[in-house]
Amino acid sequence: MSERKQTIAFKLGFCILVALVLWPMAGWFAMDIRGWHIFSVFIAVIVSFIVRPYPMGMTVLIGLMVLVTSGTISIKESLSGFGDATVWLVIAAFLLAAAVINTGFGLRVALLLLVRLGKSMQGLAYAICGSEFLLGSVIPSNTARGGGLHAPIVDSLARSMEEGTDKPALAGRYLSLVGSHANLIVASMFMTGMAANPLVSKAAREVFDLDFGWGTWLLGSIIPGLLSLLILPKVLYYFAPPTFSDSTAARTLAKKRLNDCGPMQWREKVMLVVLVSMLILWSTQFLHGLSTTLIAWLGVIVLLLSNTQTWQDIISNDLAWDTLIWLGGLLTMANMLAEYGFISWFVDTVKNLTSNASGLGVIISLGLFYFYSMYAFSMLTAHIAAMVIPFLSVCAATNAPPMIAVAVFAYFSCLCGCTTNYSSGPVIIYFGLGYEKAGRWFKIGFVISLIHIVVWLGSGLLWWKILGWW
Repeated sequence: MSERKQTIAFKLGFCILVALVLWPMAGWFAMDIRGWHIFSVFIAVIVSFIVRPYPMGMTVLIGLMVLVTSGTISIKESLSGFGDATVWLVIAAFLLAAAVINTGFGLRVALLLLVRLGKSMQGLAYAICGSEFLLGSVIPSNTARGGGLHAPIVDSLARSMEEGTDKPALAGRYLSLVGSHANLIVASMFMTGMAANPLVSKAAREVFDLDFGWGTWLLGSIIPGLLSLLILPKVLYYFAPPTFSDSTAARTLAKKRLNDCGPMQWREKVMLVVLVSMLILWSTQFLHGLSTTLIAWLGVIVLLLSNTQTWQDIISNDLAWDTLIWLGGLLTMANMLAEYGFISWFVDTVKNLTSNASGLGVIISLGLFYFYSMYAFSMLTAHIAAMVIPFLSVCAATNAPPMIAVAVFAYFSCLCGCTTNYSSGPVIIYFGLGYEKAGRWFKIGFVISLIHIVVWLGSGLLWWKILGWW
């Protein structure tokens, strides 16, 4: 057996062992035995997301088939999550993200900002932040936005500045850190900023019967989010100084690449109109009542009818259809955990432990635990799927302010990715550029985490008070 196959077998065996250890404990707790069995398989699947013996979709399908063949759930129940509107919103998000990149519109926006703002090293950093913010609302995948679009640009800019110098890759270190952390901040600001964010919105509806949609999400994040983007380049300039500030070479490269793009093409113009229209519709849902998912798919249809995207582009987007499998399966398991009593048992257990705490105290305590538990996860999606519904349910049981509870977990879900170099696709890609060592990445990440907590629980709570959320 090859070393690779041995590694896969070991990782898969570990995931199976987790399920086998948990499965027999079903009789120990006051709940439906099926609820505990679903939990056992669910945890094994989450562990598989971390150690990755196989692709996510494959392990989710294995988990579902184990539950069906063991008689824990029916085949009809196993398919229940695949028809959820949240799943189809995320699929549309991936299709739209691919269109923004494939048409060249995203690259044009990024280069234009770099040319206009990149007169200094911090100017380049603010251009990266600005590009992330502008594209964060229209590229609903932080991996596509950060890893597919911005990271290659950052790498090119850094290399252009350091060419012919005897300095270490200090510009690359600074810009890659800015790009990575800006990506996570922007991902937290928009409901469509990261693929799994809609899971939090769905949890808000299920637990609190709250419509924490696209407009509400952005309204709550706009002040602390912009403040975070404003201070990020300055903080990182202190902790990871580039030592030289001449960005002439980088700006020249950006100008050249922008000139190479030529005038806006028909497909880019259609893309711009579609994106602006979607933003208007998303922000005026209270007037027309169209759902976020419907608006996203209307955008996809217009791109198809205008030939901005072809049907082959749609069906060849493997990221979108892979997401259908793993996200639909995860939602099935999450629904079954609630259906068969695990969530209510968990809520009652934690409620007893927090009986003397105030509602806001419970939110902050659980929020901080949620934030720093990210060290144990290698994916934001797995982190959200495993913890958001149980923790929001505890907040509901302790009469915590609903809007504050949802806001804290919604925004912390992406911000917590700052802690490690393995938390999310774009973070892994930026770290993989090789400009910063792992130890310093962790140290700087911890500093950024403290700043996020101060900003989002400081200015955030004040802003949410003004909004009347508590």
